[in-house]
Amino acid sequence: MTDRVYPSAKPAAANGGAAAGANPAFPATKAQLYGATRPTYRPQPHHHRRSRRGCCCRFCFWLILIVLILLLLIGVAGVVVYVLYRPHRPDFSVTSLTLSYLNLTASSTLSSKFAVSVTATNPNKHISFSYDPTSVEILSGDIDVGDGTVPAFDHGKKNTTVLKTSISSSGEALQSDDAAKLKSSMKSKSGLPLQVKLETKVKAMMGNLKTPKVRIRVSCDGIKATLPSGKKPATASTSNAKCNVDVRFKIWKWTVG
Repeated sequence: MTDRVYPSAKPAAANGGAAAGANPAFPATKAQLYGATRPTYRPQPHHHRRSRRGCCCRFCFWLILIVLILLLLIGVAGVVVYVLYRPHRPDFSVTSLTLSYLNLTASSTLSSKFAVSVTATNPNKHISFSYDPTSVEILSGDIDVGDGTVPAFDHGKKNTTVLKTSISSSGEALQSDDAAKLKSSMKSKSGLPLQVKLETKVKAMMGNLKTPKVRIRVSCDGIKATLPSGKKPATASTSNAKCNVDVRFKIWKWTVG
């Protein structure tokens, strides 16, 4: 029986073909060399960034929602308080003003003495007020011609209180322009125009509820005064005086006025 001998070239060719398929032919190109070793870039998803953005959005949403709810509750509370108590700001009027003297020297030094009565009216049935000491200022134009103080007082419900005080200025030096304006006003035939200003802090009380102290300013215009000719004080005309009250009452963070 004859043994068969198989040639070895065919397997070698096969192996060579496999090797040729695995390794590029020499010389290899740059694309083949770098393409074989360069790793494939795959973008990673930004999970942390998205989660942070989501947290910020949720925080902003809940913050805005809480603020809106608080504003709604404050508005409802304000409406309830207004319906129950009907708060109104107090009224003020200048009852009388007398001028004892008003002297302006050649060196622009001012001395004056006034007596003023201011009536304060509380129109509220369920609200009372408590006032701190009140500063009183008398002006002619924008020139301060006298200052005084009214002691602290309580203002009951549906109550009218008369505030009396003495206003004076002693040896007050004026600027040359202010002194010239005041001299011209003092010589006016229609009378010396005066303005009374009051400034203080007030607290409102409604049963057991008390508001924080708030600032109140009262400006009374339309007063005309003549200079006294002798020792007798001159009475100013207050019939056309009108007082404007600038005040805001805060009730549970709710503002009226």
